[in-house]
Amino acid sequence: MKDEYDLSKMKSRTNPYAKQLNKQVTLRVSPDVIEYFKKMAEETNIPYLSLINLYLKDCSASNRKLNMQWK
Repeated sequence: MKDEYDLSKMKSRTNPYAKQLNKQVTLRVSPDVIEYFKKMAEETNIPYLSLINLYLKDCSASNRKLNMQWK
């Protein structure tokens, strides 16, 4: 293995996985919802943002609709 490599001759190309990356968004979420997912994160040892993402993916995959009734 070489001690140094000359990367100036390297050809660049686009990342083939770029379309699969998560998109960063800003959401306003109630503190109690954040606490719920943080507690669940401690129990499962999974980061709470990943848990939120997994939950939303599950809702999307199962085409779950929110049952709301306005008073």
